[in-house]
Amino acid sequence: MKLTVIGCGYLGATHAACMAELGHDVLGMDSDRDKVQLLSSGRAPFFEPGLDDLLAQHVASGRLRFTASYAEAAQFGELHFIGVGTPQQAGGSSYDLSHLFSAVRHLATHLRRPAVVAVKSTVPVGTAPRVAEILREFAPAGEQVQVAWNPEFLRESCAIEDTLRPDRLVLGFDSEQSWGEAVLRQCFAEIIAAGTPTIVTDWATAELAKASANSFLATKISFINAVAEVCESAGADVHQLAEILGHDVRIGRSGMRPGLGFGGGCLPKDLRGFMARAGELGVDQAMAFLREVDAINQRRRERVVTLAREQLGGDLAGRRITVWGAAFKPDTDDIRDSPALAVAQRLHGLGATVTVTDPKALDSARKVRPELDYVEDPIAAVEGADLLLHLTEWPEFGRVDPAQLARRVADATVIDGRGTLDAGAWRSAGWAVRVLGRA
Repeated sequence: MKLTVIGCGYLGATHAACMAELGHDVLGMDSDRDKVQLLSSGRAPFFEPGLDDLLAQHVASGRLRFTASYAEAAQFGELHFIGVGTPQQAGGSSYDLSHLFSAVRHLATHLRRPAVVAVKSTVPVGTAPRVAEILREFAPAGEQVQVAWNPEFLRESCAIEDTLRPDRLVLGFDSEQSWGEAVLRQCFAEIIAAGTPTIVTDWATAELAKASANSFLATKISFINAVAEVCESAGADVHQLAEILGHDVRIGRSGMRPGLGFGGGCLPKDLRGFMARAGELGVDQAMAFLREVDAINQRRRERVVTLAREQLGGDLAGRRITVWGAAFKPDTDDIRDSPALAVAQRLHGLGATVTVTDPKALDSARKVRPELDYVEDPIAAVEGADLLLHLTEWPEFGRVDPAQLARRVADATVIDGRGTLDAGAWRSAGWAVRVLGRA
């Protein structure tokens, strides 16, 4: 079938490429002409494993095209996915829906025939009726344009797999008799045929799905990191404890990774947006515990700063610190709310000379934190360092020979904020090793 994807950022570009992979003719639309030009060449404006190959393959085949024209997108097919960004409001916790509403209005003015507008963007519950209202007001096709809610559950670095082989599909409509369901089932026919659980529900439930899931995941991470504080004081090992808890089928191991905490463009934003919307609905007390979830996550960053100051005698002025990691997680160049970069900036503010290295995120980091030093080679980055901080668990860092590093530093001391280095091997190479969550 023919379909469009409005908004070709991380979510939209990935979704467009994957829909082409499923055999559909796809037109991606974005108002940023530079982005359209880059995508039309088969390259993404960000790093996601495998995405450039998928884009290049389907752009070359003609199955995937990109445009900056809403009019062209509206005339292309009967199904229009919207995946524009809904960032956290500046100075607040709620979602900024201005990009979403603007995209819907611009698309609506060109919709002259029956169509389904399926929103994938993460929003506060209660947004769908406003989208439907805009479509009724501006679309010449009027009531023949239906709104569906189809939340995404992508993990950065696993986005293609999560799109083509998701663990569930959620389709939200305003009535049980929506013909839009048949359109979306046709679009996702291959995924549904593979046995993917498909939940058809109302708008509000579908809107709540993503923020609820991310808030739960954030709670799970913050729980084990709160326990990590206890472990450090009691002489216990939080990483072994997490393994013990993970074998309980009611708890599970997935996502319960103790360490520096979570970041990125989704979990922090969705956690805060969920709390903000609960307050607007008058049920903020029900979600009050999420404030502590957020606070625990922020404390993990300050804990690394505290350990660094302790290790260096309290005064960081003139001390050289190397930070391994700028991206919020490995296999991405996304630095949004990055714990690693936040720690680096805090240490710089305390007077340290901070050198950051990362396999993919240095260009992005330089733009927002130009006051830090950047070195591409993780070995060269430690030259003369008084302290090494391992803050993003890139596999490349785990493969570095600690004995080779020890010959370059001023002081062979490392704080492992992710708990993924081989502490025994590092100690054997002469390093003093401190791991978050271990005494």
